[in-house]
Amino acid sequence: MIRRWIGTLLYVPVLYGLGWLLVRPLAVLTPALPRDRLDLLGTAMALLLLLLSLPAWIRRVWGEQQPWRQLGVVANPARVTRAFVRGLLKAALLLALVAGILLISGQAGWQGQLNALQLLNALALLLGVGFAEELLFRGWLWGELERHLGRSRALWGQALVFSLAHTRFNLGPAGALGLLGGLTMLGLVLALQRRADGGLLWGAVGLHGGLVGGWFLLQGGALTLAPETSAWLVGPGGAHPNPIGGAVGWLGLGMLLWVRRRWWQRGGIQNTTRSD
Repeated sequence: MIRRWIGTLLYVPVLYGLGWLLVRPLAVLTPALPRDRLDLLGTAMALLLLLLSLPAWIRRVWGEQQPWRQLGVVANPARVTRAFVRGLLKAALLLALVAGILLISGQAGWQGQLNALQLLNALALLLGVGFAEELLFRGWLWGELERHLGRSRALWGQALVFSLAHTRFNLGPAGALGLLGGLTMLGLVLALQRRADGGLLWGAVGLHGGLVGGWFLLQGGALTLAPETSAWLVGPGGAHPNPIGGAVGWLGLGMLLWVRRRWWQRGGIQNTTRSD
C-alpha cells in the first residue's frame, strides 16, 4: 500500500528540489539578484521539469499513450477556446460579485487606474499560474488520486491538497479556516468545471487564471479598499486580502457549486475526455 504512494508523494517535491538546485549557481554568479527573484526562477525551472517529465510519467504509471490528451491539454482548438472563454466569463462574474458588494457597502472605492505593465502582469498570472496549477492539481494530482482512492474520494482529495498548499496559516485561526474552506470550494469548482468540459483542462485554466489575474488588477488600481474593510467580508490578508476566504467569495463559489451540482456523480476524469 505504502509503496504504491511513494512515487506520487515524491514526484513533485523532487522536481521542486531539482529546480531549486539548478538555479542556485545564479546566487553566486549574480549576488545582487533578489531572493524572491531567485525563488521564482527555481519555481519556473521546476515547472519546466514537470512539463518535460510528465508525458513519460503518464505513459509509464498510468499506461496512457496520449498523455497530453489524457490530461485535457490537447484537443480540438474550437473546444479548447470555448472552454477557456467560459472559464474566463465565470471568473469575471465572481470578481464582479466581489467588487460590486464592496462598492455598494462602501468598503471600496472605484479608482480605475491601470497601466500597460499591470495588464501584462495580469496576463502572465492568468496564463502562467492558471495553466501551471491546473496542470498540477486538476491534471496530474487528480489522476493520481483516482488511481489510489477512487473517483469520489479523489475529487475531495485534490481539493483538500490544493487548499492546504495555498492557505497562509499565519493569519490567525479565523483567517486560516476561512481560506481553507474557500480554497477547498474553489478546488471542487475547478474539478467540476473540468468534468463539465468533458475532461478538458482549459475551462479550469480560464477560471483559475482569470480569478488570479483579475484580482491582481482590481487590487492594483481598479479598486481602493478602505482601511476598515472587514476581513470576514473581503477575506483575510490585511492590505492584500484574498477574497476566496471571505463571505463574498464563499457565496460566489457556493453558487458555482450549485450550478455544477449535476456533475458530482458524472464519473471521474479518466473516462470523460472525449475524442474530437
